[in-house]
Amino acid sequence: RTLGPMAVSRPTILIPSFNTGPLLLDTVEAALATGYPVRVVIDGSTDGSETLLEDLTATDNQLRVHILPQNQGKGAAVLFGLEKSLEDGFTHALAMDADGQHPADSVTAFLELSSRHPEAAIFGRPVFDDSAPALRVNGRKISNFWANLETLGWGIDDSLFGMRLYPIRELIETLEETRFARRFDFDPEVAVRLAWKGVPIVNLPTPVRYIDPEDGGVSQFRYLRDNTLLTWMHFRLMIGFLIRSPWLGMRGENPLLHLSPPAR
Repeated sequence: RTLGPMAVSRPTILIPSFNTGPLLLDTVEAALATGYPVRVVIDGSTDGSETLLEDLTATDNQLRVHILPQNQGKGAAVLFGLEKSLEDGFTHALAMDADGQHPADSVTAFLELSSRHPEAAIFGRPVFDDSAPALRVNGRKISNFWANLETLGWGIDDSLFGMRLYPIRELIETLEETRFARRFDFDPEVAVRLAWKGVPIVNLPTPVRYIDPEDGGVSQFRYLRDNTLLTWMHFRLMIGFLIRSPWLGMRGENPLLHLSPPAR
């Protein structure tokens, strides 16, 4: 379907969550402290973490919480939140993970950059500290290679990092065009498909931290399951790339590529 032209920028913060425990409350409180509206989608959590938000929901009119009865995956939860956000008149959504990896003090930088370029998707480029597992830091390079090949270098600095600000209408259209990108494949697949649609991408260096399990850190990443999913995803996307490659080769480069700081 055609969703129509973009309105004046009106952003919200969108936080999908599955079994993130006490970190969920910390993340939501930090997001609310930025002063922007926050929407949380509880994706079938079984740890009772949604109850931690009850007091906030009752007292802060900037917060909306939706509870899905069954776990559907990050992409499905984000799509649900996007549709609700669009109904409420929002034009852009800044996606943040609920597990404390993404810094709320970067929110303003994302939204200021988006206000100057509302046509763009703003992708976080992770700046890792010593807490980052080497396997995760180095393993993502494989997905990044394929994502940039599949888009002829449109400018996806990191295909897996989840802190991103999206134009809502364009992302809904992108997700409606595929039955995939509903689970761990969400972040890399929508990055490639947005690039195929010609949505400009700007990369913003963003600190990321990995919280130790003894400090309450959680991870939904499963090495074999999720890498198998990514392998199948890139196989599918390569087929789509080959079909689109004549047009992709003629359309020119990302018009906002020059705004992304050089990668170190």
